[in-house]
Amino acid sequence: MDTSLTAELAQRLLTDTPTEQERAAARRGIKDYLASTLPVLFAVVPDEGRSAVLATFDAASSAENRAVVLGYLSHALDYDDYHAAFRGHPSTVILSSLFALCQHFDRYTPTDFLDAYIIGVEIAGRLGRAMGTRHYSMGLHSTATLGPLAAAAACCRWLRLEQTQTQIALGMAATQSSGLRAQFGSAVKPLHAGLAARSAVNSVLLAKAGFPGQVDTVVESFLTVFGFNVEQPGLLLDEWATPWRIIQPGLEFKRYPTCGGTHSAAEAAFVLRQSCLEQGIGDICQAVTRIEVSFPPGADTAPNIRMPRDGVEARFSLEYVIADGLLNGCLALDHYTAKPVNEVIAALAARVTRCPDHSAPADELDPDRRFHRVTLHLSDGRQLSHCVTRRETVSLYTDVEQKLAMSLALLPVSLAAQFSATTSLDNSEQLRQLTSLLCI
Repeated sequence: MDTSLTAELAQRLLTDTPTEQERAAARRGIKDYLASTLPVLFAVVPDEGRSAVLATFDAASSAENRAVVLGYLSHALDYDDYHAAFRGHPSTVILSSLFALCQHFDRYTPTDFLDAYIIGVEIAGRLGRAMGTRHYSMGLHSTATLGPLAAAAACCRWLRLEQTQTQIALGMAATQSSGLRAQFGSAVKPLHAGLAARSAVNSVLLAKAGFPGQVDTVVESFLTVFGFNVEQPGLLLDEWATPWRIIQPGLEFKRYPTCGGTHSAAEAAFVLRQSCLEQGIGDICQAVTRIEVSFPPGADTAPNIRMPRDGVEARFSLEYVIADGLLNGCLALDHYTAKPVNEVIAALAARVTRCPDHSAPADELDPDRRFHRVTLHLSDGRQLSHCVTRRETVSLYTDVEQKLAMSLALLPVSLAAQFSATTSLDNSEQLRQLTSLLCI
């Protein structure tokens, strides 16, 4: 009898063991998770949803509620890591689920924790490949839809469930999959991460407790239903862990607190700002009459907000990000929180026009070939233009240590020191302390 896809997936995620190379990458992912989480966790930056989430989900009452809270907080700034094949943010769901279960079961073995995280990232990347390109383009948010399965896989590994229990848990996570990109630019987007983490945790807890469910066919059905006829189920297992997905293509760590689909446009704007300064153009607002941004058709699917009202919406606005980059040469976190947009930046953003380049292949076909070309039309008739590709953006190194240090600097010194003492995860006590610090 042929082994089902669900069964083989469960068998591999429970038995394959990463190496120290993958664990080093996982430690870096955890530092990025903390850098993205701490400013909202301790309310040192404004966030519209934090109070309601904390009031609604009592994190001390259950692992499911802790998962919701941590998932929301870690994705609230949209500053957390991204995985290209997953086309979403894996760590916010996976680590939030794992930290929630750490405290629930009082288990703090760092190597097992890291291996479970690595397994979760492996499943996330493989689900993205197997699902194909239409899942996201049809309006589904991969963090919310694929995230529950990836996180459930990590949790099954962490708790060492039996294979049948793991298959049932994966099926229950799949059947809870939901999340629409229409919520981008609102607090519901990070709530997607929290709800996905909750789905993973309750699926695993139910399976561990002996709850029955379909053992086979659910993961296969999930790919068929949500693949929109371009799914490739074979890619879910093909060339498993050669290399591990946390290594290649690896986690992408954000340098800017905005949608990843704006980053190459921002970097083009930085270059153009420097060109203006070198040419003696000090007042960009006065010198620039209009701005064009071109990109492959569909490459603005995620950053689709043209006139943002606040910093949360501005994260998903090509116009605002380009204007901010031109005026300030950086994208400050303070510009992308729950505060009204800066009027000067918004005024320049109003001069930006989107011009899809129809000579380029559609973004859906190969998002890695995305580019943004920003062109400034100056009042004296001249044009300045610069193009940055996604591949160029991804190739730049992100200093996660510095990113974490910047977040820690926002906290009281004693609290920052407590977190700093845990981040290497060298022993069980560090994992215990880190989990305790995160579970407010």
